[in-house]
Amino acid sequence: MLNLLRKIIKPKYETLNRIEIDAEKIVANFNYLKSLQPEAELFPVLKANAYGHGLKEICQILNHTGAKMIAVDSYPEAQIAYRYFKGQVLIIGEMPQRAYNYCKLKKTEFVVYNSETLRYISRFKKKAKIHLFINSGMNREGIVDIVQFVSDNKAYLDKVEVSGVCSHFSRADSRSLVNSSQEDVFLDALDKLRSLGYFPRFVHLGNSAAIFWSDNRLLTAFRPGLALYGYNPLSLENEMTKKLQPALEIYSQVVSIQKINSGESVSYGDSFLAKNPTQIAVIPFGYYEGLDRRLSNEAQFLVFTNNEFMAKIAGKVCMNLCCLDVGKEEVSCGDEVQIISNHREALNSVENICSILDTISYEFLVKLQPSIRRVIINMANIK
Repeated sequence: MLNLLRKIIKPKYETLNRIEIDAEKIVANFNYLKSLQPEAELFPVLKANAYGHGLKEICQILNHTGAKMIAVDSYPEAQIAYRYFKGQVLIIGEMPQRAYNYCKLKKTEFVVYNSETLRYISRFKKKAKIHLFINSGMNREGIVDIVQFVSDNKAYLDKVEVSGVCSHFSRADSRSLVNSSQEDVFLDALDKLRSLGYFPRFVHLGNSAAIFWSDNRLLTAFRPGLALYGYNPLSLENEMTKKLQPALEIYSQVVSIQKINSGESVSYGDSFLAKNPTQIAVIPFGYYEGLDRRLSNEAQFLVFTNNEFMAKIAGKVCMNLCCLDVGKEEVSCGDEVQIISNHREALNSVENICSILDTISYEFLVKLQPSIRRVIINMANIK
């Protein structure tokens, strides 16, 4: 009765756009990555709204895997993870110091980059679990001299639990001499840390790409991001990365159909002029939703009618709308349009869209608006 009253008072609103997340594919990707590093733990990275896939939804799916800890960027993301993920949460981003007071210490571990953060966290004593971040050569952040750091902060380190030590490759998409050099710096810092009496359980340097090429058994954990969602994290694809399964598809609906004559323009700036009489189908998906304006007059989407066909964007992508040239096809309002396919060879795959944009999959995915409705499919098929 209470739920019925809620629906009457505040009806559930569902957007015309939806993102489908295939739970089977996420689980398959996790299990495949785990098979490549069977002796190590995997900490799936769910920052930036799980790379656009939906933090809540990916948390729910990962509960059906062997993931014991996930990584998020900050406290706002951790709040969602606390609610929907059963395991531990590793906060890998820098935060305002007061934010640490709000975290659930029993469920949270923190990456520490500097003395100031360590000293603040030490007030929580052994309830606080930390992962020391080593600047191994990327030179964005982290501890440069671990011996000096311990000397300056031993009183504070002894109050907390040093659960992990970590870093990040600067050339993360390939195996290189730079990576080997960073690995040497990182492992030297680990040796020194152990000699000073600290024995972190989790030693993690590698991201998605490193899972495919690292054979260093001193690394006891990896942080898969892009590969978890089914995309190739390496600079070149190989037979191993081809086993990854993209899990995301995006759909919208036709909301308007306009008939135009030859010589007439569509959308802003007259960038599209009809060579022949045609029809323009409009979908409510624009650059606010995450469709880059550089796709104007370039990208093609799949229109579902009695005769499925690819339709090209006509004119400039607008803030909340996009126009498609559907020619003489029979199209009606309400017809479904697939913006993104999870088949790599499709013209509207993430890979092909990013090729048009001359960008990386990361950038396209994280720009997908959190307000778009996300739906988990095939959850019942997970064993």
